[in-house]
Amino acid sequence: MSSSSDSSLPVGVVLLVRHGDRMGFYQDPETYTASATQITPLGNQQEYQLGTYLRSVYLNESSPSYIQGLGTGLFNQSQVFVQADIGDEGYVIYDSCVSLTQGLWPTTTSNNITLANGTTIMAPLNGYQYVPIDGIDPTENMSLEGFDNCNTFSAHTTAFYDSPEFQEMESQSAAFLQLLPPYLGDRAATLQNMWNVFDYMNVNYIHNATFAASLPPTFLPQARALANWHEYNVFSDASLSGIGNIAGRTIIPTIFEAFDAILDPVNPAKLYVTAISYKPFLSLFNMTGVAAANPELAGIVDYASAVALEVRLPNGDATEATIRFNFKNGSDPQFTTYNWMGATGDIKVTSFYDALSSSVVNGTADWCNVCQNTQVSSCAALNLAAQQARAAALSPLSPVGAGFLGAGMTIVLFAVALSSLLFFGLLKFKRPLFKGRKHREEDQVELSKTQAYADSVNPPSSVSRGQ
Repeated sequence: MSSSSDSSLPVGVVLLVRHGDRMGFYQDPETYTASATQITPLGNQQEYQLGTYLRSVYLNESSPSYIQGLGTGLFNQSQVFVQADIGDEGYVIYDSCVSLTQGLWPTTTSNNITLANGTTIMAPLNGYQYVPIDGIDPTENMSLEGFDNCNTFSAHTTAFYDSPEFQEMESQSAAFLQLLPPYLGDRAATLQNMWNVFDYMNVNYIHNATFAASLPPTFLPQARALANWHEYNVFSDASLSGIGNIAGRTIIPTIFEAFDAILDPVNPAKLYVTAISYKPFLSLFNMTGVAAANPELAGIVDYASAVALEVRLPNGDATEATIRFNFKNGSDPQFTTYNWMGATGDIKVTSFYDALSSSVVNGTADWCNVCQNTQVSSCAALNLAAQQARAAALSPLSPVGAGFLGAGMTIVLFAVALSSLLFFGLLKFKRPLFKGRKHREEDQVELSKTQAYADSVNPPSSVSRGQ
């Protein structure tokens, strides 16, 4: 854990938040295709309490972590961006995010308006603040669920289940798994199905008094330990660019863009909130070295967990901007600051970018290629656009006519296809972090350390785990 002595206040924070308690849920052990479920009042309460805590940390001017310049009164949409995954578990994550924002921006009588006739009208529910949340559908935008419909990721899970490492753990856990069928309903008591085994037991332990009373006291912790091992191996990889890290590789560009917006000298953002499932946490903890330095984090994060990436300016200079890694696991009373990226304490934003930028999956076209998918609607649209451009270029005309018409049609069709893809959000171009940035000479020592970290976890000859 880090104990950085830097006392500067954060100028912006990127929050990654897991949803709250929900009802039963099933995932295919190889593809991770999921069934829908629903949030519970407990889950809503967990998220509301998390939002209240985050407000006390970041929207409280007397807090040592108050975000400089962030309004503490009514919600200010120009300073905040909130998005939530609406795919993996139905609307559980989105609904959790609604409760989170209720805690961050609670009801207030100040949320009112005075009409021309002098009447003052307060917002419903005692001044409820309606915070816009951008719902991210993984069929159109893969940034929050890069593993979904990813063919190479499915091959990765299959290879992991066939690996000697998995077979050894399967042998070691066989005796325990044979005791579980009475507590699993119709779910298979196998190591391959371990996520579903644990989730069934965990959900019923929370919500079914008869089940909770009958379950031997050591069974749930044992099941959780096996599920942690299972999920961390599925959603991590020995190489930064390995497909096991796909959940992290697709969300990191969102983090880059958030840092970029926070450090915008003209109109800086203050708070970015992204509500997700547990899977991106696993990949990010692996890719940033947090799990390697803190083995207790190499597992499934609890409901209503949060990572806070605090952007700080120790010397008031954007080129010196640093990031602090804070994590609160579920019911933990407060954030803990962790060392990460092979360094001690805060790291520079530029170092974070340089270490991870080559491994990210940025946009739909990149994802379709990495996941070898031409079937989902967005990939199919890209594939069709490419086919149309090629067909136009190969149109059977006279040599002269083909030269002019083919080139012209190719340009026109490419422009039309590109405009359509950009309009519908199927393709994006990412502007580089810190356009025109130049590293100072004193940055090179830290940069070389970070690059050494990247090289150590991403050697040229490394092979993905389970491949």
